[in-house]
Amino acid sequence: MQQELSTWYAVYTKARWEKKVADLLTRKRIENYCPLNPVERQWSDRRKVVAEPLFRSYVFVRIPESRKWVVRETDGIINFVYWLGKPAVIADHEIELIKRFLREYKDVTVEQFPLRQDDLVEITSGPLMNQRGRIIEIGKNKVKAELSSLGYTMIATVPTTEVVVVNRAVTESIF
Repeated sequence: MQQELSTWYAVYTKARWEKKVADLLTRKRIENYCPLNPVERQWSDRRKVVAEPLFRSYVFVRIPESRKWVVRETDGIINFVYWLGKPAVIADHEIELIKRFLREYKDVTVEQFPLRQDDLVEITSGPLMNQRGRIIEIGKNKVKAELSSLGYTMIATVPTTEVVVVNRAVTESIF
């Protein structure tokens, strides 16, 4: 019997249920990833670092096609996230990029972006070295890296000297 190939998908959860859903999926022995971002919060009597979900109402699951029903039956999950009419498939390298991004940067933010054609870039040094993607925006010391399968942007302060525009003719076939 041949084992089915597992793929990463994004699932949409009830508001503020990301950690609960991740725990329920783990109990069901379903591989999942809920990216948590350590953020400092101020209360009237103290400051505290809390782990907040990076993507509100999203949890990533790695399952074969035949196990989607198990995920759908999990409390707190509303549905799979759809992108262009199909469940959003997340590439393994994008999950790894999120993990690496969170290890290297503190207080990361995400924002949704509209799809558009921009210059292709490659990061030449730092934790995102050799990553290629499309430029969303370059400020004085800010680079936005596109996660195309989700439609989100991860933002980090990266020296603009670490980013180079890649020859379009070479990279068009990559994307």
